[in-house]
Amino acid sequence: MQLDISENSIPVYEVLSSPTRINIIKLLSKKKMNIGELAKELNISSAIVSRHITKMNDAGLVKTEIVPGKSGLQKVVILKVDRIEIQFPQKIYSAYESYKQEIPVGHYFHFDVHPTCGLATTTKTIGEYDDPKYFMDPQKNQAAILWFTKGFIEYRIPSILKETDKLEMIDIVLEASSEFPFSNNVWPSDITFSLNGKELCTWTSPGDFSDTRGRFTPDWWPNETNQYGILLTIRITKHGVYADGKKLSDLTIDQFREEQSGMWDLKVEIKEDAENVGGVTLFGKGFGNYDQDINFITYYSNPV
Repeated sequence: MQLDISENSIPVYEVLSSPTRINIIKLLSKKKMNIGELAKELNISSAIVSRHITKMNDAGLVKTEIVPGKSGLQKVVILKVDRIEIQFPQKIYSAYESYKQEIPVGHYFHFDVHPTCGLATTTKTIGEYDDPKYFMDPQKNQAAILWFTKGFIEYRIPSILKETDKLEMIDIVLEASSEFPFSNNVWPSDITFSLNGKELCTWTSPGDFSDTRGRFTPDWWPNETNQYGILLTIRITKHGVYADGKKLSDLTIDQFREEQSGMWDLKVEIKEDAENVGGVTLFGKGFGNYDQDINFITYYSNPV
């Protein structure tokens, strides 16, 4: 589960503020339990446990199922989340001006993808699953989610920097995860990002998440498939390339200044020889936990 600093995440923070609910999480991390079993372990009444479980269920941390028991059917509680990340607001570089361009995930101009693969709009799938030819379907520009196991997808973005602008930094912000048939919360994948033919970095996605529904994922999308990704920021600076604050490359912004008046070609790739060939899923506006497309932000100064 991924949280941000907003009112939408407050129910989860409230759940985690209770020692009793923390103890319930610890117990459920070992096995599923019914209300009576939890009450006995915690030495509190079943009514109190039920109230705690209701809050935890509303926050998306647990779910309940009806299963056969010794004396008929019983309700058991299951922990849905095995990890939580908190996304803090990005630091604002007030010293620089910036241009922000939003690129829909289906607005690619070149691709070579291999199954499992597919794409969908916010209302329906495009073509059939696992057939790369549908990545050329005319509806592809409406895609709000796409995925593939190996290969690449490439976007072309026009530079809107003026001749008097001096390029100082680039941010590439997107929501991404691994790709596993249906989903797998622990499924590492090495995703390589390149800009204008220069390899920026390889970032390892930890999994393909379905522990809880994506905040903006449409209702028709199945529960057992990938629901959301991690909001990743790739930052190109004068000191190197960083992914979520961790330096992954010595490539600097100086190596892109001569190209700032042309086009930006952004490639997202799963290499065949990667250590973790776990695919990639890209989430756009209308899917996942962040209602946004790929954001390409160029920071500049104007020394004139």
